[in-house]
Amino acid sequence: MSLETVRGQLPGWYAASRRDLPWRRTRDPYFIWVSEIMLQQTRVAVVIDRFEAFVRRFPTVGALARAPEQDVLALWSGLGYYRRARMLHQAAQFVAAHRRGKLPETADELRELPGVGAYTAAAIASIAHGEPVAVVDGNVERVIFRLAGWDEAEGKGGAALRKKIAELAFQLLDPEQPGEWNQAMMELGATVCLPRNPQCLVCPVAEGCKTRGEHKTAPRAPMVSRAVGHALVVRAATRGAQRVLLEKRPATETVMPGMWQLPVLREAEVPEAELRMTVRHAIMQVNYQVQVRTVAEGDVAALTVDGGERRWVRVEELNALPLTGLTRKVLSRAKLMVLGGTVSASAKD
Repeated sequence: MSLETVRGQLPGWYAASRRDLPWRRTRDPYFIWVSEIMLQQTRVAVVIDRFEAFVRRFPTVGALARAPEQDVLALWSGLGYYRRARMLHQAAQFVAAHRRGKLPETADELRELPGVGAYTAAAIASIAHGEPVAVVDGNVERVIFRLAGWDEAEGKGGAALRKKIAELAFQLLDPEQPGEWNQAMMELGATVCLPRNPQCLVCPVAEGCKTRGEHKTAPRAPMVSRAVGHALVVRAATRGAQRVLLEKRPATETVMPGMWQLPVLREAEVPEAELRMTVRHAIMQVNYQVQVRTVAEGDVAALTVDGGERRWVRVEELNALPLTGLTRKVLSRAKLMVLGGTVSASAKD
């Protein structure tokens, strides 16, 4: 690999080709922090709208710190991995209480905040404050593997390999413009050096790359399929106030505690005559095969599992609740809500 080729070609390519993303129009560390947390395991296209709505509602660390957790989770709804939102909220409360609302400026100090690891800390410190620290996310790691000609399948996840990656990322880093460099590396991995079918013919650093194509990767854990059934229970509109029955997931749940969902059916398999819709929904390594049926209000106790706290929610108020991604998907398909608003409709598709 030629360090000179990479250093010489990448900055110009990034300046000409980078996507216009809202968090790239600012060096406000709070905005950068929010965007980096949102972008973890979530596609950029999904994050854009949610980011803009989130920072409109919570424009500062203090505003986020003062907000009830349920309001934070409601604006996070649709992004998934809700622990990120809880940790972001807790960190904002810590900064408001102990640092007068000002985020730390160095990567080492940022790592002391809840939910902020090495990658997020380096991104904030380099982009907002120009600290010469290298960012290594999944995209950058892939670029480095290919540039160096390494075999990812050998020793994946080992401490020695992580050290090699960090060392090479630092060697490549432009200490004069670390924030721009880190974003250029991430952009290259996200748009050109793709996991499958990398666009080597248009890659600005192909000349210095030892792989020029896909590299060997460690096998992924197999996805697990699981069947589940949910009840769609709609109370007829009275004075224009149609309502949906929702239940709150227990705080003791390891996945999405405190989030609101549709009641769970006792039987995951729904008779074909009663089937309202089928939905596929993936959470981490599980592919859920979801069957949904419309349930009359009088049949709820007999057909659903007792899920604890339940509430009738006006369709106009659905977006104010922290809904699970699956619930949001079902209600959208049932034409009972849309992202960013709600619509009144009958329970029929």
